[in-house]
Amino acid sequence: MSKGLGLEEDELKEVANEEEMHYLLKINYYPPCPCPDLVLGVPPHTDMSYLTILVPNEVQGLQASRDGRWYDVKYVPNALVIHVGDQMEILSNGKYKAVFHRTTVNKDKTRMSWPVFIEPKAEREVGPHPKLVNQDNPPKYKTKKYKDYAYCKLNKIPQ
Repeated sequence: MSKGLGLEEDELKEVANEEEMHYLLKINYYPPCPCPDLVLGVPPHTDMSYLTILVPNEVQGLQASRDGRWYDVKYVPNALVIHVGDQMEILSNGKYKAVFHRTTVNKDKTRMSWPVFIEPKAEREVGPHPKLVNQDNPPKYKTKKYKDYAYCKLNKIPQ
C-alpha cells in the first residue's frame, strides 16, 4: 500500500506505528430472518480502522457500495476480505477510500463473520502522511487524537 502512494515499502507501517496498533476481534451473528428485505444486519457505514480483515462464512450478506449502487461481495472459500478503513483514507490523504458497506440477513440460514479491526491506540495522533501533503495537495483531514476521531464518528459529529 505504501508503494501505491509513491512511498517507501514500509513507510505506512512506520508512520502508523505498527507496534502500537490494537487488533480488535468482533463476532457477528445474524440469525435467519423471515423478512430479509425489511431489515439490514448492519446499516451502511465505513470502519474506523486502518484496515479490517474479515473472515466470512459461506452465507452471502456483505455488500459494498460504488457509485450509489450496492454490490454483493462474493464469498470465496478459504479467502479473507480486506476493507480499507477511515484511518487509511485519512493517512493517505484521500488516495485510498474507506469501503462503504453494509450487511444483509438471510431468510433461511445463519450468517456469521469475524472482523478484525486494526486501529491506532486512543492517544495516537492521526492525520494525513506528511509526504502526501503539499501546496498542490493540501490536507483533506484534520490531525487529531484517535479517541477524538472515534468520539466524533460514533456521535455523528462532523469531523
